[in-house]
Amino acid sequence: MKLKTAISILFALLAFHCQAQKYACFDSEYVLSNLPDYQQAQRRLDQYAVDWQKELEAKQQELEELRNAYQQEAYLLPENLKRRRLDDLRTKEQDVKTLQRERFGVGGDLDKKRAELIKPVQDRVYNALQRLATEKGYAFIFDKASGSAIAYVNQKYEVSSQILEMLGVTGSAQQGNATQTKETGNKPSSTTSSKSDSNKRTQRGDKQSQSSEKTRLKR
Repeated sequence: MKLKTAISILFALLAFHCQAQKYACFDSEYVLSNLPDYQQAQRRLDQYAVDWQKELEAKQQELEELRNAYQQEAYLLPENLKRRRLDDLRTKEQDVKTLQRERFGVGGDLDKKRAELIKPVQDRVYNALQRLATEKGYAFIFDKASGSAIAYVNQKYEVSSQILEMLGVTGSAQQGNATQTKETGNKPSSTTSSKSDSNKRTQRGDKQSQSSEKTRLKR
């Protein structure tokens, strides 16, 4: 009986504590999509990804041409030249895998560029959140775009516009970008899109590498 009473008192105290705290929420995707420097950084990041993908595909095409040439000429080559050509092909295959890992692997060039270009903008947003929380006395500011299970938010607790104003984006600019987002059919955020494109490039490169490994080179 005493235990039940203690638990009831504990839950009552926790409920009172939560009610006493001020909280708000914001949409990080909306905020970032309204920041011109974020949009510029994302375009630069996308261009790096496109250029590096072209570089990788050119190396893969070169390797495929060398492999096809060897398979067509192998029966004419003496054993010492066969071994030399096979060694060259294996070296080229390893070079392609290394390039793919350096460009698109975890901690690779694309990740480094994302940290260089995108993180400073994200840090600005985080600093604005901290200032807003301090000024308004918020104990929690939830991110609606973080995948959390928030089913409903009262708009009076939505502070995305206040964060943008602290970052120098006026109300008219926010409305313009919001209209543009609606016209494009509510496309996913460019951060998510960039990561998805990066993953697709890595997976495509993996499949091509696996395909090349399965090809038997005739000795």
